[in-house]
Amino acid sequence: MDKQIRQIAERLRGLRDVLELTIEDIARDCEISAQEYSQAESGEYDISVSMLQKVARQYNIAMDALMFGEEPKMNSYFLTRSGTGVSIERTKAYKYQSLAAGFMNRYADPFIVTVEPKSSIDESVQCNSHNGQEFNLLLEGKMMFLIDGKELILNEGDSIYFNSKLPHGMKALNNKTVRFLAVIM
Repeated sequence: MDKQIRQIAERLRGLRDVLELTIEDIARDCEISAQEYSQAESGEYDISVSMLQKVARQYNIAMDALMFGEEPKMNSYFLTRSGTGVSIERTKAYKYQSLAAGFMNRYADPFIVTVEPKSSIDESVQCNSHNGQEFNLLLEGKMMFLIDGKELILNEGDSIYFNSKLPHGMKALNNKTVRFLAVIM
């Protein structure tokens, strides 16, 4: 995980250098704090997918280029076989498997997200927000979904479609791993 986070941080620094922008410029343009962006570039902190999406959309680049260091190449279809999507483990608790990493100019970013249960010491839910909308379909487990301060319990087969500008986050329940399909639009 640490190696992947550092690689994403290097790509963020490289993008900023190529565009000849300051940390403050990117923070302003992407509506994030300069401290959050600076921490992301340091490679010492977790980097949220929502922040990467904000940067990618603002500067018209593929989120895959930031996450995986590869540009999508397909424009008619892209097939992802079971268990083969490009993945990144943001933290020990979150793993994102991209289901469309090779498709250019996507309107949506589909992922299989795996959330490991948190220790009883750290019960907090980290919330993110980003422009657009999101759809989540719970494939395995039970999770608490927090959106704009409201707690919802989702069971296998439940789904939620929401305005992703609202602060949202999730937590695995019953000390079991959760897997869900997330489509970020």
